Amino acid sequence: QVQLVESGGGWVQPGGSLRLSCAASGLTFSSYAMAWFRQAPGKQREFVARITWGGTTNYPDSVKGRFTISSDNAKNTVYLQMMNLKPEDSAVYCCAAYERITGRYRYWGQGTQVTVSS
Repeated sequence: QVQLVESGGGWVQPGGSLRLSCAASGLTFSSYAMAWFRQAPGKQREFVARITWGGTTNYPDSVKGRFTISSDNAKNTVYLQMMNLKPEDSAVYCCAAYERITGRYRYWGQGTQVTVSS
């Protein structure tokens, strides 16, 4: 059974930092790219970051330069370091596993809440 379990969310003031973790189990990590998405109330889910097995990363302009995705393949864990957080970054952050063979995000975690406010 595949599980993606996020942790590390919480409340932070604008300008602050948080690091999210996503621990994956039940899948062969090397067969997937891992990504983070977020969804705020009343808004569509938004892509935040992605990392391939080889370490290639990509980000949308909204977080580029502030967020960094990384992975520890030995631990099957993906991280999202978020810096200089803004109120508009508040959302539920979910990690997802992109299955290369099918070309889709096949597995999703439940998410962790990030709230940025003063």
